[in-house]
Amino acid sequence: MSTKEEINKVIEWCEAKKKEKKKIYMIERNPFREEIPFMRRFPLIEIDRPKEVASKYNVVYDSTTKTLWENYMDKWRKVEPSIEIKIE
Repeated sequence: MSTKEEINKVIEWCEAKKKEKKKIYMIERNPFREEIPFMRRFPLIEIDRPKEVASKYNVVYDSTTKTLWENYMDKWRKVEPSIEIKIE
């Protein structure tokens, strides 16, 4: 389960790496594996790499839309915050 804050933290990190390295696309080790639960299963973060060639085992950051993408059942889907329903 992902929260909006966790997703934004990853996006901010990707934007900072993009500005720092100034490359068209890059592949970085995932520094959030221990910190953010939904990021545990992704060994790498692919920044601006086309989803057509990206590994389905990694998360992909698209800077044009500022979104994260994950491969689920051989289809790319946008990483969205989880919805929690509390019944009291």
